[in-house]
Amino acid sequence: MATLCKPAVSVPEHVITMEETLELARSRHPDHPQLPLALRLIENTGVHTRHIVQPIEETLKHPGFEERNHVYEAEAKARVPAVVQRALDEAELLTTDIDVIIYVSCTGFMMPSLTAYLINSMDFSSDTRQIPIAQLGCAAGGSAINRAHDFCTAYPEANALIVACEFCSLCYQPTDLGVGSLLSNGLFGDGIAAAAVRGRGGTGVTLERNASYLIPKTDEWISYDVRATGFHFLLDKRVPTTMEPLAPALQELASQHGWNASDLDFYIIHAGGPRILDDLSKFLRVPPEAFRFSRATLTEYGNIASAVVLDALRRLFDEGGAEHAARGMLAGFGPGITAEMSLGRWHRADEAK
Repeated sequence: MATLCKPAVSVPEHVITMEETLELARSRHPDHPQLPLALRLIENTGVHTRHIVQPIEETLKHPGFEERNHVYEAEAKARVPAVVQRALDEAELLTTDIDVIIYVSCTGFMMPSLTAYLINSMDFSSDTRQIPIAQLGCAAGGSAINRAHDFCTAYPEANALIVACEFCSLCYQPTDLGVGSLLSNGLFGDGIAAAAVRGRGGTGVTLERNASYLIPKTDEWISYDVRATGFHFLLDKRVPTTMEPLAPALQELASQHGWNASDLDFYIIHAGGPRILDDLSKFLRVPPEAFRFSRATLTEYGNIASAVVLDALRRLFDEGGAEHAARGMLAGFGPGITAEMSLGRWHRADEAK
């Protein structure tokens, strides 16, 4: 059985607090007719701090999409390898043990993908498969876990490496003044995460079943408008209501596995915002404490897109993990509106012998 091992996570050194975010909104948009609403929404996110790849003075500039993408590529190449190495160490694997690299990111573009750079610079085998996923947004973290599970199911002796690299601050658009854009400016942060999925052995979540679900006719609710100035993030005000139609999909997945989604031992959920977690608690009928790892990621790092799920899982590991064979659910949500979901049991290698 494929086992998702402890993720390694890194956030950049530049920090912006909620207080600084609110002051920036006040000073840059003093005459905005919906400024009070935007400030209230930002305060309600519960995001205390975020980390960004450039100082705030540079982040607020817009030198053009070309320059921003150069920054994305340079920062990714500089920062990702160390995170990958830590993830491999956590899984007790070498680069030569990895059969596929699944790279997810929605905040910059490279071709060839960063997977090629990692293979060349970190001595992965030249026959390592590459699966870059660029257009699933925040759902891509869950998708990467599911595709790694699928790969290791098809090739039981194989090992997969998941890498998520998100520099959301490089998508800041100073001319986007809708309330959704102002809220996003106070919600998203930058982060990198990586985790190995072992086909054999390892401690972590033994993956048992996965599924995807797309809410019909919601494809315009989360999207990019791609212009000469780069990626313009569009966020519909209905997005926070999506847990009501998605909760049944999570329940159906658990039911197919003979489990009750309301009665699991751990939940690793993408924290798009506090309303997402509050509603999921309500519709799945689980206590708010069940999402404490996701909420901690949101509070300390903001929404770090595809890396959220891996960071929330890292926090479960840091707490000591779960009991051997404890049942859990992982899920990421993003554009589409899409849910990428999986079920697994906590596996302790020392207790399985």
